[in-house]
Amino acid sequence: MAIIRTVKKLLLGREIAHMIDTARISQTEAAKLIETSQSRINALIGGTGAIAPGDLMLLASKLGFTDEGYQEALREMRRDNHKRGFWSAGHNRAYDEEVRLLVDLEKHADQIRWSQVEVIPGLLQCEAYVRAMYADLPEIDGLTLDERVNARLARKDILDKSEAPSLRFVLSESCLRRMWGGRREVIRQQLDHMIKLSNRENVMIQVMPYESAPGRKSPIGNNFVLLHVPSPGQAGPLELAYVEGVAEIRYIDDKKALAAHDTAWARLSTAALNFAETRKFLAQVAREFKE
Repeated sequence: MAIIRTVKKLLLGREIAHMIDTARISQTEAAKLIETSQSRINALIGGTGAIAPGDLMLLASKLGFTDEGYQEALREMRRDNHKRGFWSAGHNRAYDEEVRLLVDLEKHADQIRWSQVEVIPGLLQCEAYVRAMYADLPEIDGLTLDERVNARLARKDILDKSEAPSLRFVLSESCLRRMWGGRREVIRQQLDHMIKLSNRENVMIQVMPYESAPGRKSPIGNNFVLLHVPSPGQAGPLELAYVEGVAEIRYIDDKKALAAHDTAWARLSTAALNFAETRKFLAQVAREFKE
């Protein structure tokens, strides 16, 4: 059975780690407070375990966290934190467990920063582009093209939330010119779609043109997503880097690795065209695909 991690589980795990660290005791000592094992405490901190509400309140109280407001925040993070909606039917089946966590993170994040080459990031894709990308994929487990398309487009609901996240993108020019489905019209529609999105206050798109030499200090070849999720507790926001390879997906929370990705982002966004220049560049490339 796949290990289910959710944003609420990860947030609760951070709070449990914060309480233990603040109390200056070990995970083994914390486990004894609620008559459980160190491995179970470790699983809770990692976002893969479960804890009963009574045990959670007992742990918090014995660690010295008795404030009712804070305990209610803990209860809320625990409440239904194993649920992310229905993933076994319809278009939701399109994502495996590791990508489902990314979808959940996108829904809870207040800031997303995305560096990409070759492929337009999912949150910026229009329907024609998505359909062209998936058109030649065979059906697997009865998953249809329409279901794949709907799964990708459903993630864009966050753009229309009342408190929509800040979305920032740095894209290689290769993203704008890579053909899908062999139709120039698809790319033109995609570019027009991105121009419209770039006029939203919370959507900031920058392009790194081929003519801009990024150099070693601006690693445009490294795809990654930086996610910032606010917390209702005391442990501070959840910050993760999402990195996807050919056969591997990683969620990185190591502080040193996060700092390296943050530095890479700063260099990329500084070297790329600014927002106004990017809109002009997108319009220029769109015109080329109309000719």
